[in-house]
Amino acid sequence: MKTQGEIEAAICEGMTRFEQEYMGRGPKDIHAHLIGDLLVVRLQGVLTAAERQLVKSLPAEKGRDLLKEVRTQLIETARSVLEALVQDVTGVKVLSLHHDISVLTGEEVVIFTLAELPSFREAKKK
Repeated sequence: MKTQGEIEAAICEGMTRFEQEYMGRGPKDIHAHLIGDLLVVRLQGVLTAAERQLVKSLPAEKGRDLLKEVRTQLIETARSVLEALVQDVTGVKVLSLHHDISVLTGEEVVIFTLAELPSFREAKKK
């Protein structure tokens, strides 16, 4: 049985692989936080050069909306892959997935609602 930290680290590794394979580049920084039956994944530095250029070249709202729409569609298309990743790591079924991205900061947040609290063992005290 994994510790909470090991679960969070495995989620980060899997999400980084997903970003590299599906989006074309991995995040500059990533953190996962298991909070009860919520799994929050925060990815920083995820925008590609093309996405940053698109946002700059279009009027602010249009660029933002277009980028958010494309990213949301990509996440929805790959929803089953992400849910399988989370279920494999946590051993718990995913009930829902929520996603948002900021074109200003290049930060992306993915939140998974789990069917129950995952089981994990306490980390050994040092």
